[in-house]
Amino acid sequence: MRALEPGDVVRLVSPSGPTRPDRVARGVELLEAWGLRVELGRHVFAEHGYLAGRDADRLDDLNAALADPRVRAVICTRGGYGAQRIADGVRWGAPKHLVGFSDITALQLALWRVSRRPSVHGPGAAWFEDRLPDTSEMSLRSALMTVDELVVPRLEEGPLIEGPPVTGPLLGGNLTMLATTLGTADMPDLSGAILLLEDVGEAPYRLDRMLTQLIRAGALDGVAGVAVGQFTQCADHRPVTAFDVLEERLAILGCPVLGGLPIGHGFGQLTVVVGAPATLDTATGVLRSRPAEAGLRL
Repeated sequence: MRALEPGDVVRLVSPSGPTRPDRVARGVELLEAWGLRVELGRHVFAEHGYLAGRDADRLDDLNAALADPRVRAVICTRGGYGAQRIADGVRWGAPKHLVGFSDITALQLALWRVSRRPSVHGPGAAWFEDRLPDTSEMSLRSALMTVDELVVPRLEEGPLIEGPPVTGPLLGGNLTMLATTLGTADMPDLSGAILLLEDVGEAPYRLDRMLTQLIRAGALDGVAGVAVGQFTQCADHRPVTAFDVLEERLAILGCPVLGGLPIGHGFGQLTVVVGAPATLDTATGVLRSRPAEAGLRL
C-alpha cells in the first residue's frame, strides 16, 4: 500500500450519521485540488433518523468501496453514530486508506483486529471551515500523500504526567467508542501501545465513568503512554474539569501522559495514523507518528 498520488480514486461514504451536502462539497473541492479523483457512495447523503441511511445501505456503500480495485482510499464524511451497527458485516479485502475519526473509531478498531492495518485518524470529507484551518488540510494531506513523519505538538491545555519518551503502536481514538467496544471482539490489546483519547460533549463525570470502566476491566493494563487530544464541549459548569478527571484517572496507569494535542473535534484538528508506530515525548511535548504508507508495512 503506497501513499496516494494525483489521479488516484477516493470514495466518500457515510457509515455513521447523516451529513450536509455543502460541507461535503467543500471536502470534495479540497481533495480534487490535491489531484485526487473523488467518487461518492450511492447513499452518501441518505438519512434515516440519526443515521445516514439504513444499516444495509451504509454497509453496502462501505463494502462496495472496499471491494473496488480502483479505489485507493475510503474517506468517511463524518462520525456521529452508527458505525458499530455495521462493523461486523464489513468485508475488509485488500489494503486501502481508511480516513475518519470520532464514531469511525469503531471501524478503525475492527480493521486493526482483523488485519493489523493502520488507518488515518483525521477530518472527514464533510469539511467544517469554522474549525479546520489550512494547517488541518495540510496535516491530512501529509498523512495521505507523503511519507513524512507526522508531528503533533502540545498546543492547548491538557493533562501532563511527565516520563521518558515511549514508543509503540498508536491505538484508540474516541473515548466513548473505545469504552463501548469493551466486551466485543474489536477491543484491542493495549499493552505496550500509546493510547490516543479524544471526545466531544461528555461531562466530566461521564468521562470518569468510562475511564473507570476501562481501568476496572483491565483494558488499560500495560499501556506505554497516553496521548490526550481535544475534549471539546466537555464542561458541566462544575469546579471539576474534563482535564482534572483525565489526569487523576490516567495517573493510575503509571505511564507518561501528554495532553494539549490538537487531535479531535476542536479547532485546528491535526491528523495522525492509528495502528502505526508512534513516539510520545512529554519533555518536548510532541507526539510523532508514521505516515499511512510506512504504517501499512507493519
